[in-house]
Amino acid sequence: MKQLSPPDLGRIVVSFFEQYLPMQRGMSIHTLRSYRDAIVLWMQFAARDAGRRLESLSIADLTAERVERFLDHLEAERGNGVRTRNARLAALHTFARHLGARHPEQLGLVQRILDIPFKRGAAEVPIDYPESDDIRTMMSHIDRRSPAGQRDYALFALLFNTGARVQEVLNLRVCDLRLDPPEQVRLYGKGEKIRMCPLWPRTAQLLRDLIATQIPSGPDFATAIIFRNRNGGALTRFGVRYLLRKYLPDYRSATQGRRIHPHALRHATAVHLLKSGVEFATISQLLGHASVTTTMRYARADLDLKRQALSQVFPDSLGVPAAGRVRWHGAELVRWLRRL
Repeated sequence: MKQLSPPDLGRIVVSFFEQYLPMQRGMSIHTLRSYRDAIVLWMQFAARDAGRRLESLSIADLTAERVERFLDHLEAERGNGVRTRNARLAALHTFARHLGARHPEQLGLVQRILDIPFKRGAAEVPIDYPESDDIRTMMSHIDRRSPAGQRDYALFALLFNTGARVQEVLNLRVCDLRLDPPEQVRLYGKGEKIRMCPLWPRTAQLLRDLIATQIPSGPDFATAIIFRNRNGGALTRFGVRYLLRKYLPDYRSATQGRRIHPHALRHATAVHLLKSGVEFATISQLLGHASVTTTMRYARADLDLKRQALSQVFPDSLGVPAAGRVRWHGAELVRWLRRL
């Protein structure tokens, strides 16, 4: 019997990202990016490990032994934790399954890769978030007289108002906003799930001013991206991180000494809501996290309840609440925050 030639690695990778993940698995753009990063890192490592050029890699280079060395490399040389290691392995497992489905003759290789277990012992890293004074300091450092400052002030006000993921806000278009009472924003979360979030009147006014001065009218006005860079393109997550560190240059997390990250604003919103006595179920719906605990699994909060929760915590201003007693503590709170 004629021996089958090994499948082309490039074609498998392309079909993985163009067909399998988005069309067959229905994965979001965020998952696609995470898997892309994992595959790129693996290919770069495999090329070095095999002593060949990147474009010369083949399926034969995807061995279980090399995958194990790659995972060790992530921890030992890149400084990744167990969670990141396991996330990269999950991407390679999925890629291997796709390879096996397309080329059954490779099932032996696929099974050896799938037999590589996830590593236990992922340490719980403390959750850090900016306090009230940090938020005020950040907002006061923004020069709202410049176009960039006007954009940045509205951006961070919206992030803190909604507790949205950064990419959810960066994807917003004019048509996603309702800036007349009752003010609200339509957010597209994980899995393309849509949720409505109330806006403070002050935030709505900031967005009205931004749109009026920085987004030109025309046939594409309704679908125009709201937060743009200096070249007119959409602002990126890396751009938001740069801006956040620009306006809070001296911030260091209390437990790890790290510089601030945009996701910390989401944690800040969640904690401030908790301090004001808002229930987990309402906060989870507000922030786009549908499941809190098993017993609260089917809890749903309508828009009026979300609006009431926000009005309790944040009056008609960009102020933040006084510290209160958090009714949820320890590991339960940390686990919940990690899912946001």
